[in-house]
Amino acid sequence: MASLSFLHLSSATRFTPRATPLNHRARTQKSFSIRSQSAPVLSQDELKKLAADKAVESVKSGMVLGLGTGSTAAFVVDKLGQLLSTGQLSNIVGIPTSKRTQEQAASLNIPLSTLDLHPHIDLAIDGADEVDPNLDLVKGRGGALLREKMVEAASSSFIVVADDSKLVSGLGGSGLAMPVEVVQFCWKYNLVRLEGLFKELGCEAKLRLAGDGSEKPYVTDNMNYIVDLYFKNPIKDGFAAGKEISAMEGVVEHGLFLGMATSVIIAGKTGVEVMTK
Repeated sequence: MASLSFLHLSSATRFTPRATPLNHRARTQKSFSIRSQSAPVLSQDELKKLAADKAVESVKSGMVLGLGTGSTAAFVVDKLGQLLSTGQLSNIVGIPTSKRTQEQAASLNIPLSTLDLHPHIDLAIDGADEVDPNLDLVKGRGGALLREKMVEAASSSFIVVADDSKLVSGLGGSGLAMPVEVVQFCWKYNLVRLEGLFKELGCEAKLRLAGDGSEKPYVTDNMNYIVDLYFKNPIKDGFAAGKEISAMEGVVEHGLFLGMATSVIIAGKTGVEVMTK
């Protein structure tokens, strides 16, 4: 099993990524860390805030920003609102990836727009549910995977912020959900097909429920359902898996974000690690 000790390697250390399909160049990463002299015990939220604050240091006045969705991204939006209110930032425009983020940003007086009006984004900052050594990601447990992928694909740079619990040796390795957004029509048909597609990985597919105590399905901002895939073993080839999922009729988007992150900021017990390609 691959070790996650790469968080503590020096900047001279490089990683050899897994074999990927043709037309995807091999990538290497380097990491460096910013460590405090003492080692206070931080909560998960404090670690997320630490990573978010570091990411916001890359934001400059006048930028068009992709605003992510989820608990870590919410710290980023809060920080941006604070910097705007004190005049440390000005003339930024945010492109939110969900209605939830849109409401949060609007409450902080962050100017907002859309991809239609700003098809080129300078920088997107978002969280991740899993991060592997190649900086490939699983995202979308917050239900916003389609809009997240659209905004982040339109960005010149994409910074991921997370705490060290999100690190995995292979995508799907956490045993938690890898979401697939599907149309409501005949959703069970696609659930069965998705589970069969990854049968050899011990995959179990479940329809995501609303979480309000009822048996109602969760409905995305785009009025679709989500089928969550749970893997007993990590996905062997993320690019091939993503291609097969996308080829299914009725699948809108999947939560594999491959080759998209330009850097990942991980907050852990020993400090903040910045991993780049």
